[in-house]
Amino acid sequence: MSTLVWFRQDLRIQDNPALFEAAGKGAVLPVFILEPPEHAGDTHPMGGASRWWLHHSLAALKQVLPELVLLRGSARHLIPELVRDCGIRAVYWNRCYEPHAIERDTDFKTALTEEGVEARSFKASLLFEPWELETKTGGPYKVYSPFWKAALDRDVPAPLPVPEALEPVVYDGGEGLENLDLLPGRPNWAAGWEDLWTPGEAGATRRLAEFLEGGLKDYGTLRNRPDLDSVSRLSPHLHFGDISPRQIWQATQQRIAADGAEAKDGMKFLSEIGWREFSHHLLFHYPALPSENWRRTFDAYPWREAPEDLVRWQKGLTGYPIVDAGMRELWHTGYMHNRVRMVAASFLVKHLRLHWHHGESWFRDTLLDADLANNSAGWQWVAGSGADAAPYFRIFNPITQGEKFDPEGDYVRRWVPELTDLETRYLHAPFQAPKEALKAAGVVLGQTYPKPVVDHARARQAALEGYEAVRAAGQNAA
Repeated sequence: MSTLVWFRQDLRIQDNPALFEAAGKGAVLPVFILEPPEHAGDTHPMGGASRWWLHHSLAALKQVLPELVLLRGSARHLIPELVRDCGIRAVYWNRCYEPHAIERDTDFKTALTEEGVEARSFKASLLFEPWELETKTGGPYKVYSPFWKAALDRDVPAPLPVPEALEPVVYDGGEGLENLDLLPGRPNWAAGWEDLWTPGEAGATRRLAEFLEGGLKDYGTLRNRPDLDSVSRLSPHLHFGDISPRQIWQATQQRIAADGAEAKDGMKFLSEIGWREFSHHLLFHYPALPSENWRRTFDAYPWREAPEDLVRWQKGLTGYPIVDAGMRELWHTGYMHNRVRMVAASFLVKHLRLHWHHGESWFRDTLLDADLANNSAGWQWVAGSGADAAPYFRIFNPITQGEKFDPEGDYVRRWVPELTDLETRYLHAPFQAPKEALKAAGVVLGQTYPKPVVDHARARQAALEGYEAVRAAGQNAA
């Protein structure tokens, strides 16, 4: 039997259930289709950084799976054509969980079945299906801790091996990778990224091994330090499925078994995979999460409209060094350390009081790991409008956050070089430095480095006043 395997966010050959099952049944036609958002029904399309990663991940997959057919257009039209032209009797794919993907795949499976074609989907990108974990009353979880506790009570199957043999279906069509037009043109804002990242299955496997060998020890405490290389940086690989969470789970558990001293750090690392699972759980049960406040009382929050402030935040010109360092790291690398993401996101929604939609959109365009579930849930968590959200009164102080997590200023100096010569004790608040210290460091506020866009204390008070409107809306609703 000939089977078409439809690749999407699973760009690997190991632990790929759709590919593994198809290879055991006969000839395989592996296909990847780049769908324009209007064809896929996607209201939150892939950003530029993700498109760069996708190009290189597809190139890596083509190296190990040269039979992969690349197409561009509507999967609803292209796959039925391939089925007819190639004598395909089955279509297999691994599930995606974005709302538009669920709707499309459900319709697609029905249409194929009605045509007498076997249509099967598989779990490949999550440890647990979003519907598998329920509260004792039968509903979805709304708080992370009990969700993850329930998840830890379940077994995680071992990853599937690479298929022993793959008999390809002969097909002469398809596009060249360059024709998918995934890379930036002029200017090439991703110049140099190839030196920072190795998209693809081999790169993901190597990155995981390096992290478990050299980065897992003390992960629980050092993961908040952006000045240190103490995080896995696996999130872009997970986004497009260069590696599966089951592979990460198994490798980490093996590391824990080999060195019991790293058990606490290993479980803390796996709990970050748990947050990813929880975000997908939320998105599945609340498909409006990317566009609507999960807590509807937050519709009453009095957001500002300040385009100039938004641009200063995007460019890393807020006058708060830890925020600016994070935003510049994001622009130059397609990545931002998680602790700094929280600080920078909090600054946007609580200091500048700009709607979290602005942050979600910017991150989706500039982050290599811009996963819809993680991005939406994360922004709502910071804003206070989401499930298991940060308390509304928790407003990160960007000065003390910098002092605590970048104590020597190495992170800020790397990404905000105009402050390189400023004494460390003033580095995270240059606007508080005496004139002599600024002059000695060659810093002229408002010229070589911007003055603060807002005053922290006043911004904090304004944010708390805004949250009073949310609390009042909640009381009225009750």
